Amino acid sequence: MNSIPKNLSSLADYLGFRLQNAFLNFSELQQIHCQILTNGYFHSNSLVTNFLSSCFRSQKSRYALVFLQNLPGAEPSLWNSMIRVSLESGVCPDFLGFFNGMLLNDVVPSKTSFSLILRSCAISREAHLGEAFHCQMLKMGFEFDMILQTGLLDFYAKVGDLRCAQRVFMEMPRRDVVANNAMISALSKHGHIEEARNLFDNMTDRNSCSWNSMITCYCKLGDISSARLMFDGSPVKDVVSWNAIIDGYCKSKQLEAAHELFLSMGSARNSVTWNTMISAYVQSGESGTAISMFQQMQSENVKPTEVTMVSLLSACAHLGALDMGEWIHSYVRTKRLKIDVVLGNALIDMYCKCGNLEAALDVFHGLSKRNIFCWNSIIVGLGMNGRGEESIAAFTAMEKEGLRPDGVTFVGVLSGCSHSGLLSAGQRYFSKMLGVYCVEPGIEHYGCMVDLLGRAGHIKEALELISTMPMKPNTMVLGSLLRACHIHNDTKLSEQVTQQLLELDPCDGGNYVFLSNLYASLNRWDDVKICRKLMNQRGVHKTPGCSSIEVNNIVHEFVAGDTSHPQFSEINGFLDEIAKQLEGLGHVPNTSSVLHDIEEEEKEGAIRYHSERIAVAFGLMNTPPGMTIRVVKNLRTCRDCHSAMKLISDAFKREIIVRDRKRFHHFRNGSCSCNDYW
Repeated sequence: MNSIPKNLSSLADYLGFRLQNAFLNFSELQQIHCQILTNGYFHSNSLVTNFLSSCFRSQKSRYALVFLQNLPGAEPSLWNSMIRVSLESGVCPDFLGFFNGMLLNDVVPSKTSFSLILRSCAISREAHLGEAFHCQMLKMGFEFDMILQTGLLDFYAKVGDLRCAQRVFMEMPRRDVVANNAMISALSKHGHIEEARNLFDNMTDRNSCSWNSMITCYCKLGDISSARLMFDGSPVKDVVSWNAIIDGYCKSKQLEAAHELFLSMGSARNSVTWNTMISAYVQSGESGTAISMFQQMQSENVKPTEVTMVSLLSACAHLGALDMGEWIHSYVRTKRLKIDVVLGNALIDMYCKCGNLEAALDVFHGLSKRNIFCWNSIIVGLGMNGRGEESIAAFTAMEKEGLRPDGVTFVGVLSGCSHSGLLSAGQRYFSKMLGVYCVEPGIEHYGCMVDLLGRAGHIKEALELISTMPMKPNTMVLGSLLRACHIHNDTKLSEQVTQQLLELDPCDGGNYVFLSNLYASLNRWDDVKICRKLMNQRGVHKTPGCSSIEVNNIVHEFVAGDTSHPQFSEINGFLDEIAKQLEGLGHVPNTSSVLHDIEEEEKEGAIRYHSERIAVAFGLMNTPPGMTIRVVKNLRTCRDCHSAMKLISDAFKREIIVRDRKRFHHFRNGSCSCNDYW
């Protein structure tokens, strides 16, 4: 309890001080109640208001209502104040109780109370309740009040009833700029752009909201040119105007134009402006730029919000930037930002995608409320990190909490089963999807099952499943089948599947390279030439391997064959040293993934400089002994690199975590978490 200030001159002052506490138990509330009645303080509106508010903070709203109903000569302002407090609490039955209590005590609700009620009904989309209050307003003689009529117009628009909104607007005896703006917003929200523009053009008085409504309207329709004309023509640009047009450019994927406007704003930029740009860069895959924007935001002393944190965590998840993600988590705790299901889910997703499952589970279990998105993130995260049995256990726990799984949940469970070799469990959950859980299997679920069957060597069953699919197989399904053929050396089926993949996606260079290598392994050199010729004719190139590693909060990217890194010479020399150590440990390079028309020695050199090996070498050189090395790669890691990483983890006594396009590999003491099943 807070210490009592010495300057309290009366019991009333003392009671007011006590009521400042965030929470009082029922006994304490009763004691203060008695003091108010015994000492005649019920005539003090400020003290009574504080007492009633304290009842709400202490979750004793019913007690507040009974107190007010039995308070002799309660002022109308008290009833209206409690309408406001109860609406702010978000508990609908409480607000209705106070409203009905007002009517029973012959107290007419104020215009402010009705405005707050309509706004609350709009937010909660309580259409019937809002209509009932419309009737109450008419009975009480508010039918010509412009403020309340505008509130009604806005309410009907937000609950989706444009016809009633238009009727309220047309029946208004006079309309000010606020009413016109509300109608423009309603029309634009429902896609009636021409009517909104006509109303705007006929307005004799316009303010910044008028212009902003039209800018937002055009942006939502994707008509960025008209939005820009409206923005340029506005004589009253404010921060909302700038934010609206910048958001429009971002949503149109025109980030350069958005950034130019962002720079032009100068010191007028607020947290919304920064959040818009950061989010846009994240959604465009430019996660590094998003993090740089945040660092600039800090340097300009702009306070980040929960929205900022969610976008940044998404960027960290994409980059695998655990250090930055942990810093953001620490910032959230230090600044006491509210970790709700949205921010909590972003933290879980970040930790899972950075390979730190223990931290992800800590956040998950620390959430007071978990929705389906939080459960899906942890189920998918466990699965992609090779902890399939724990993924299934999380699925079971989710069911016990009464949540129904959706399509994403099953992708997580099925992929977890695939990565962990849990064939029977995967088949069981797949068979239950429609019949038990009423979730229609999609192409992604069939892809998981083909992958699961194929990895386990059940290629015939995988083919049968593909033949019974209710949709045509896509590149994901056929890619899973192709990997199974590659694992189990089925060259005939590999050729057929690759040909199908080329028909589906003729621009994927990886398929051409795979087919070329397949032909070379069978000494079909004429077919190799044809394959290469097709690549040249179609202008197709193999996607270069790219790996990133975060060191000291800086993300370093390495592309196979790129020599631009400042430490390239040192890394190159260190890779040679690593190769010698691996050779001493009995490592024989597996060159099957390299093009077959070069000498064996060149092949060994080629795989030695795969991007993930360069990133790991850089990490070993620039981090202290014993520190975990985390690498993110854009492609699936090859067999030779996988074997090499196991030996490197043992030779250098480091844990190495590699996130490739398919899953996580946790290399420790000469072994991998995937148990060579990937």
